[in-house]
Amino acid sequence: MFRADLKLSFALGVAGVVAAALPVAAPVALAQSARDANAEAFVQQGAREVLAVLNDRAKNDAAKKEAFRVLINRLVDVPKVTRFVLGKYARSATPDQYNRFAAAFRTYAEGVYMSRINDYHGEKVVVLGSLVRKPGDVLVTTQLAGGRSSAPTNLVWRVLNDGSGWKVVDVQVSGVWLAITQQQDFVSTIDNNGGKIDVLIAQLIKDGGSGKILRSGK
Repeated sequence: MFRADLKLSFALGVAGVVAAALPVAAPVALAQSARDANAEAFVQQGAREVLAVLNDRAKNDAAKKEAFRVLINRLVDVPKVTRFVLGKYARSATPDQYNRFAAAFRTYAEGVYMSRINDYHGEKVVVLGSLVRKPGDVLVTTQLAGGRSSAPTNLVWRVLNDGSGWKVVDVQVSGVWLAITQQQDFVSTIDNNGGKIDVLIAQLIKDGGSGKILRSGK
């Protein structure tokens, strides 16, 4: 499900597990006159906290995983993404199916991160700018560099603020919106199995975060 060249950026983006309910427009050039300093500060601080956990050599893997879970709950709108990635099937799922999917998806997403936990060493994030799509809906561009990165990587974070604070809702890496890609793969998997949501749930559990089983909806 996750392309191999995107996996290294997943943990920092956090939003490999998230997406907004609103459609995302094609990438646009950042306009200096349309920057949102508060959104940029939120992304900068969140990225620093994530990297601080990943680069903390005093923590073992179990401690890093638990710290990362706490950050996800604080930085990401997990309920929104859970509904988004299920696509059209979110409307037809029974309450029991939806609850089981939510649990399986959360475990799957954490598994993708956990499989890459040792790939981060000394990376830093710098905010390059932002674009206000509308009040409370901002694209923030950052650059990840250093550590084991062979070349700087630009990440575009989509963050929303409904009045209760900013939340990350999607991340674009190498031109790919991660949550939108997940939704496409999830819906394709269900479509290819006669509309059976339980098949997707079972495959998420079996996949364990490797991202291999669900690629191309198979």
